[in-house]
Amino acid sequence: MSVSQESCPSVKNILLLDSEGKRVAVKYFSDDWPTNASKLAYEKSVFTKTLKTNARTEAEITLFDGYIVVYKFVHDLHFFVTAGDDENELILASVLHGFSDSVGLLLRGDVEKRTALENLDLILLCIDEIVDGGIILETDANTIAGKVATNAVDGSVPFSEQTISQALATAREHLARSLLK
Repeated sequence: MSVSQESCPSVKNILLLDSEGKRVAVKYFSDDWPTNASKLAYEKSVFTKTLKTNARTEAEITLFDGYIVVYKFVHDLHFFVTAGDDENELILASVLHGFSDSVGLLLRGDVEKRTALENLDLILLCIDEIVDGGIILETDANTIAGKVATNAVDGSVPFSEQTISQALATAREHLARSLLK
């Protein structure tokens, strides 16, 4: 039995922009924006449209250029999830919450541009754990952060439950493994 791609909820892009609308981490899953210039123009226009809203306490939803955009602001970072106008807003909101909450877990609550740029690899891995080719895979923040932070094979303590010393030991272990390969 095969599941058609049309029956799976999907997203067009996931954007993480700073407080000036500049890219921190973005990933596009469709050809709706074929050039880098069109992607930058979309990012600027969606940022400008949502700038004056109050999306700090909970996610906001808007229809923009024929797309559903779900967004949330955390400190100086702006999280966006874009999908076609036929997608379910609640599913998109759960993707957004999974993304923003897992970034919060991985950055240990220090969700700001500087920390995000220092840990850009973790944020990009978060996006990869949430969505693959536009298809939504996972929305639970603890699961996403756990998969990003630890190797699922080693069966260690989930990242969200580790102490700082355990997290540093895990990071040292992964660094040593990568250097030995």
